[in-house]
Amino acid sequence: MGQMRAMVLDRPGTALRQRESHVPVPKRGELLIAVECCGVCRTDLHVVDGELQRPKLPIVPGHEIVGRVAHLGPGVSGFASGQRVGVPWLGSTCGVCPYCRSGRENLCDAPQFTGYTRDGGYATHVLADARFCFHLPETSDAAELAPLLCAGLIGWRSYRMAGEGSALGIYGFGAAAHILAQVATSQGRRVYAFTRTGDTTSQNFARSLGATWAGGSEEKPPEPLDTAIIFAPVGALVPAALATVKKGGRVVCGGIHMSDIPTFPYRLLWEERQILSVANLTRQDAHDFLAIAPYANIKMHVTRYPLAEANAALDDLRHGRFEGAAVVIP
Repeated sequence: MGQMRAMVLDRPGTALRQRESHVPVPKRGELLIAVECCGVCRTDLHVVDGELQRPKLPIVPGHEIVGRVAHLGPGVSGFASGQRVGVPWLGSTCGVCPYCRSGRENLCDAPQFTGYTRDGGYATHVLADARFCFHLPETSDAAELAPLLCAGLIGWRSYRMAGEGSALGIYGFGAAAHILAQVATSQGRRVYAFTRTGDTTSQNFARSLGATWAGGSEEKPPEPLDTAIIFAPVGALVPAALATVKKGGRVVCGGIHMSDIPTFPYRLLWEERQILSVANLTRQDAHDFLAIAPYANIKMHVTRYPLAEANAALDDLRHGRFEGAAVVIP
């Protein structure tokens, strides 16, 4: 099957190293995918920095994968060699636990996650469970599709869980927010973007994507919010967001990891305000979002890195050195 290259994490808190190995052979139900590009997600940072416990080690990070089917394993149908596919964070589920049987596979008791418990897309090739791969447009730029597979999907699930309402606050204006802001404005909602204090670059970026207002996370928006979504992994933003939403409003935490939430007075939660968390995604989320995404006229802002510079991409994400999203390209 030839040789492949990958960027591998041996131990949390260390840099990825480049590894060469034989291209793997897909097992029953798997696809071997030649990677076109892989998005660089904040969850990758949480894995690399050791904030998510018990990854499979060594591990190839990356779960926003766009590639071409190189080989079909036994028993796979619905795909053909050369087709473009996407591989998301949710790598597989057990299918038999109470959550899977009730349509909540995002809460599966025995899941596998791409780039965390099974090797991901910081590589020239990757194996994926065919049941959790999605057909992608053949003519689109692969680098602009990659962020849709996590930033887009988790953003979409967070957006749906946030509920109805015209005034939407978004805390942390990174990859997910820059996609979601465009979806929300295309549906007639007013977006209020909250960034780090003094981050005028991100605030101007948010306005350029249709935000009605942009300011620091400690500021009050010019009107009470119906709902708010927090993408920044900062627990202190939970009480800050609660203070901005109306009675009956929701605050949705869209990240897989967040620093501790500080104590706050009950009055911020009273009047039927709610705090919700989003865990992973379902395949139905992917089908729904990928169907509506073309109609939102999303302008993707992507910074590209060669695969060998994956460490630089992660460090730039860690320090907020780019707008929108980033991808690594083999």
